[in-house]
Amino acid sequence: MPETDHSDDLALLVAAAREAAPIAIEFRAPKVWDKPDGAGPVCEADLAVDALLRERLGAARPSYGWLSEETADAPERLDAARIFVVDPIDGTRAYLEGSADWAHSLAVAENGRIIAACVLLPRHDLLYTATLGGGAFLNGEPIHASTQTDPARATLLGPRLAMSPKHWSGGDVPPVRRAFRSALAWRLCLLAEARFDAMLTIRPTWEWDIAAGSLILTEAGGTATDRRGAALSFNKPHPQSDGVLAGGALHGVLLPLLDPSAA
Repeated sequence: MPETDHSDDLALLVAAAREAAPIAIEFRAPKVWDKPDGAGPVCEADLAVDALLRERLGAARPSYGWLSEETADAPERLDAARIFVVDPIDGTRAYLEGSADWAHSLAVAENGRIIAACVLLPRHDLLYTATLGGGAFLNGEPIHASTQTDPARATLLGPRLAMSPKHWSGGDVPPVRRAFRSALAWRLCLLAEARFDAMLTIRPTWEWDIAAGSLILTEAGGTATDRRGAALSFNKPHPQSDGVLAGGALHGVLLPLLDPSAA
C-alpha cells in the first residue's frame, strides 16, 4: 500500500464512529456536570463514547497518541508520530437539548497535519470523510466547497461575537448573512458541501473541535486557517488555535477584512 494511502486509518475511524453512535443515542437522561473555568457541560454520554473510542482505536493502533476533549491530556502524545484527535460528542449542548445537531468527530494527525478524518451525525444520517490527497465525501459522494466570492450573497457560520465591528478593519463588518450551528466539526463540513460559504470563530479553538472538519473542508477545495491567516497545525503542546477562519473562495475575501490587531 502506498505510504500516502490513508484509507486503512479512515476505515478504522468510520467503524469506531459507527460503533459509538448507538451508545450516545441510547442515553435518555444522562447525568451532566459543568467543566471548570466555564468550559461548558460534559455528560455521561461524552465519557462513555470517549471510553469506547479510546479502547477501539487504541487497540487497533497502539503506537498512536491520543488527544480527546474528554480525556486528561498526557505529554506522551507529543512524542508520537501519529495521534488520534477526537471529540466524542461535538455539540454536547445540542445533544442535551434533544437536538440532532451533534457529531462524532475523529481524525488522525501526522507531523502536525490531519491525514484522515470522519465526522458522523447519527441523527441526521450524515457521514463526512476525507483522507489527505484523496478528496472529501458525504455519504460516499464527492463534495466541493463554495465558489461564492461576494460577501453580500454569502452566509457565514459563526456566533454573534464574530460579527462585532471590533474584529473587522475600520469597524466595517462585511454584509454577509450570519447563521449558526452548535457543532464546530459540522460547521466545517457544511462549508465542504457548499451549504454555507464561510465560518469564523474568534475565541481560542480546541484542536479536537476542528481537526476532522478542517481536512474535510480542505479536501473539498476550501481553506481553513486561524483567524489571522496562519496555517492550522495539530498535536501542539497547548492544543488550541487562535480562532478559525474557514470557507470556500470567500476565505480569501474575508481574511484581509479582519483586523489583525484585534484581541
